[in-house]
Amino acid sequence: MRRRPFLRLASAGVLATPLTARAQKAANATVGLLTTATLDTAGLAAVRKGLGERGYVEGRNVTFIARAAEGNYERLPALAAELVAANVSVILGVGGPFPTRAAKAITTTLPIVFAYGGDPVADGLVASISRPGGNVTGATFLGVTLAGKRIQILRDLLPRVANIALLVNPTSSLTPPQLKDAEAAATSLDVRLHVFNASTAEEIDAAFDAMVRARVDAHMLGTDPSFGLVHTKRIIALAARTRLPTIYPTRIETNDGGLISYGASFYDTIRQAAGYVGRILDGEKPADLPALQPTTFELVINAKTAKTLGLTVPPSLLAVADQVIE
Repeated sequence: MRRRPFLRLASAGVLATPLTARAQKAANATVGLLTTATLDTAGLAAVRKGLGERGYVEGRNVTFIARAAEGNYERLPALAAELVAANVSVILGVGGPFPTRAAKAITTTLPIVFAYGGDPVADGLVASISRPGGNVTGATFLGVTLAGKRIQILRDLLPRVANIALLVNPTSSLTPPQLKDAEAAATSLDVRLHVFNASTAEEIDAAFDAMVRARVDAHMLGTDPSFGLVHTKRIIALAARTRLPTIYPTRIETNDGGLISYGASFYDTIRQAAGYVGRILDGEKPADLPALQPTTFELVINAKTAKTLGLTVPPSLLAVADQVIE
């Protein structure tokens, strides 16, 4: 049952792109794609959509050179160096601030565009949102600032919730702002926040076992590319096995069987970033392109998973959902 056609509307611009504009593009653009995870989780469809809206079509007037760290962040500097050496026109970094940082450390002249869920100013990627400066700009889905809303959604779903687990990656720069936001929200909503740390598959397994021992009522997954792009299916399976009602940062997880998610569209963030890549290929400078932030957030509920967990989703929550997966 679809509530609001958010993604369809957000990506419909490709249909309105004049054919003449597409025909005028140069035929020698090369885009370097650098991701913390794997290529199948890097949003290639969204990249193609965003570039298509600017008239760039793979195989016609643009070529991709892709490098994937596959969860091993230490590989990113070498992979970024490969893209710079390949003389790509622009680098698009997906999955946390890490690909962009790696590329930025190598070049101050080659344009770099990011797509991730943090604060690009706090992460040192741009000087400011409105005036990025330098050779970096991009789009963020602001996943690290929504803990308060997600805790409130868990409260709406489970009125008696008193203890909420938050899983974060202690090695990530995305963690401190999330902890600050979550702790403030937990205090204001009178719930106890239990923080669990994990950065590897084994640590994630151990964290879920610890959540069970702590008898938490629900779980909120932190925003981190290692969770959302590398270990997604593992985390969803663990939430099912431990029967922990879990709220996720994006619809990626609810589409794969997660219970509920709230956040901006990961797909649309990458599509917008790819649109910036197209504008840079057209001659615009990253310093002149304000970093993009979402204005729309989507609530997605997996009714099938709720039924499996024995949960009845309140009608009030169903009424405001953007999509309910039956």
